[in-house]
Amino acid sequence: MMKPTYRLEDPDTEVYVGDCREVLNALPEKSVDLIFADPPFNWDVPYGEWDDSRPREEYLAFTHQWLDACLRVLNDHGSFWVNIPDDTAAEIVVHLKGRGLTLINWCIWHFRFGQHRNSNFIVSKVHALYFAKDRNNRIWVPEAVLEPSDRAAIYDDPRTRRTKRPGQRVPLDVWYGPLWGRIQGNNKERRKQHHNQIPEVYLERVIRACSHEGQLVLDPFLGSGTTCTVARALRRRSIGIEYSSRSALSAFERIQSGPVRLGPATSQTNSFMAHRKRGI
Repeated sequence: MMKPTYRLEDPDTEVYVGDCREVLNALPEKSVDLIFADPPFNWDVPYGEWDDSRPREEYLAFTHQWLDACLRVLNDHGSFWVNIPDDTAAEIVVHLKGRGLTLINWCIWHFRFGQHRNSNFIVSKVHALYFAKDRNNRIWVPEAVLEPSDRAAIYDDPRTRRTKRPGQRVPLDVWYGPLWGRIQGNNKERRKQHHNQIPEVYLERVIRACSHEGQLVLDPFLGSGTTCTVARALRRRSIGIEYSSRSALSAFERIQSGPVRLGPATSQTNSFMAHRKRGI
C-alpha cells in the first residue's frame, strides 16, 4: 500500500509525491467527496521535473488518464472541479460528459490582470468547471457561500429583505473582486518558486459549497498547496498529490502554517458599482 510522504492529523492531511495517476489508482474506489484539479496547462512552465511542453496528442492522452483516475475515487455524491484555460476546456467537458458526469456550472474565474500581448485579446480568465455524478444527490451547501446581492448592496432594494436570505444570494458564475486576482508580486499569499497559484478565496468557495466538515477533499496537482491548506483550516480531511518533491515540501510547509486570508472575502459584494441611495 502506498504511503504519504507527509502527513498531519486532526484533520487527516496527506501529501503524496509522485505521478497522480499512480497514486490515484492506489486509493480506494469512491473514497473522495470533493476533487479540485488545477492541472499543468502545457504552456512550457517550469514545474520542476515535470515536462510541461508535450505534443498536443500526448497531453490530451495524459489529461484523459488523470480525469479517469479521479473518477474512480470520486464518491457517488461527490463533486469534481477542474480549473483550466481556453485551449483544453472543451475537451475536458466532452470527456467528462462522455463518462456520465453532469456539468452543474461552467464558471469563470475573472482575474482582470492578464499578460500583455498584441497577437490577440488579452486573456483575463480561467474556466472553473463544476461537475457532479448526480445533480440530485450531490453535496451542495449554498448557505455557506452567500454574498450580498447587487440589489441589496447597491440600491437597498426593500424586496431583498423579504426573502428567505435577506439581502443575500448564491454567487454568480463569474468570480471576481477583491482578493480574487492572480497571486503574484508582493501578494501575501505568494509562494516563491510556484507558478499559476490560485487565491485562497477560490478554494474556500469551492470547499465550503461542495463539502462538509470531516469529508475528504483531494487535489491531484497540489502545487503550492492551496487546496489542502484551505481544506485543513475548514476542518476537512484532504489528500494532495504533487509530482515535484521540492514543490511538495513547500506545499506541506504552507499547510502547516495555515491560510493567510481565510474568510474575509466570503461575504462581501463584488459589484463594480458603488452604493447608490434609493430614491423615494
